[in-house]
Amino acid sequence: MEPVTHFLTGACLGRAGLNRKTALATLTLTLAAEAPDLDILARVKGPAFSFAHHRGFTHSFLGVPLVAFAVLGFVYLIWRLRGRKTNDPNLAPRWGLLFAYACLAGLSHILLDFTNNYGVRPFWPFWEKWYSWDIVFIIEPVMLGFLFLGLVIPLLFSLIDKEIGARRRESRGKVAAILALAGVVLMWGVRDYEHRRAVSALQARTYNGADPLRVSAYPHWVNPFSWDGVVETPAFFALAPVDSLAPEVDPRGELEIHYKPEETPITLAAKKSYLGRVYLDWAQYPVTETQTLPGGGYIVTFQDLRYVRLASALRGRTRRPLSAGVKLDGALRVVGDVYDRGDTQVVVPEPGPD
Repeated sequence: MEPVTHFLTGACLGRAGLNRKTALATLTLTLAAEAPDLDILARVKGPAFSFAHHRGFTHSFLGVPLVAFAVLGFVYLIWRLRGRKTNDPNLAPRWGLLFAYACLAGLSHILLDFTNNYGVRPFWPFWEKWYSWDIVFIIEPVMLGFLFLGLVIPLLFSLIDKEIGARRRESRGKVAAILALAGVVLMWGVRDYEHRRAVSALQARTYNGADPLRVSAYPHWVNPFSWDGVVETPAFFALAPVDSLAPEVDPRGELEIHYKPEETPITLAAKKSYLGRVYLDWAQYPVTETQTLPGGGYIVTFQDLRYVRLASALRGRTRRPLSAGVKLDGALRVVGDVYDRGDTQVVVPEPGPD
């Protein structure tokens, strides 16, 4: 998920009653809920290295306690710089409990990222398989609304009723935060039900006379009952919107057929590159497109079909989301990696293995 959702989740966890056990609880939970995304720092070593390590160690069960320890160290530093002061002088920091809270927030980050269709690798480095629930988009307005209201509504009531006591104010904040988190869980249940209906609808039909080998449904970025279906058959992939409320596949006749590209020495060389191995490890429905360069050499572009319909929705942009390419010379040696940047392509030297 995007950072705001993680921050709000951590804050709601704190306001749901955990902040009554120890000082600095809400601060710790809020920071730790977003801290796994510190893996963005891998970008300094280039796009391919960043892609390989995104949602890797910091998003794993092994990494949770280490990231939590780093967050706790940062909170301790802030506490010391503030002269060891807290909002409630009668409530002292309990560092062991705060470490447990930081671990809980880190696990919440993995769970939230698991719900969207990019996926996580929670068992890294022992098992690098990607897992995804595919029930919400990376930006989820309903979830943001629940979490935001869970934090803001008690504040609004406090401004209206200025005579309210501190204990009653805390009680209202706790109830609102719990209801917000419960609303998120309820939303997951509804989305999971609709997702299963969409998948079942995709499985129940044929595509140009071919039975599906496997199917997937990915959440639409606006309509919660609209899904982007991807179907694999022996000869091609089919992309079709799904209305899970009906349920109905391709209600407006927008079925797209993508025939499986032929495997060639060029594509095999690209797939053996560092970027190729990383991309194919992550992608669920990868396809390649080969471009022959005028002066000799080739560019092999990798695209994951689960994001193709998203690219169609982003009209006016030439960049294909989460696509990348490998540039080869005439002898099929890797020259570099190719990334779309609007109307231009940028070639980046390929890094060595980890």
